[in-house]
Amino acid sequence: MNGGFSMHIRPSSALRNDYTQISELAKVSGEPIFITNKGEDDGVFMSMAAFEEREKMFRHRDMIYAAEMSRLRGEPVFTQDEMDAKMEALFNAYET
Repeated sequence: MNGGFSMHIRPSSALRNDYTQISELAKVSGEPIFITNKGEDDGVFMSMAAFEEREKMFRHRDMIYAAEMSRLRGEPVFTQDEMDAKMEALFNAYET
């Protein structure tokens, strides 16, 4: 085990010879498969679902980082109740 997940390592030749098996392993495990070439790290193969989830996590992290940087610059911050009241006022203004 490494970092809480089992490392899957396959040679690059397995991409040619056993693509279906590698693809299925990536889908079932939800983990990246590390590809080697001549015994050296060469690339990573992962399922589209795992890739999309990873990208979603990065976008979420970027939004949190941007919000924290905004707060540190002294830009206004609002509680959830304040935001709810502002949104309610906007909706009410739109309806009238």
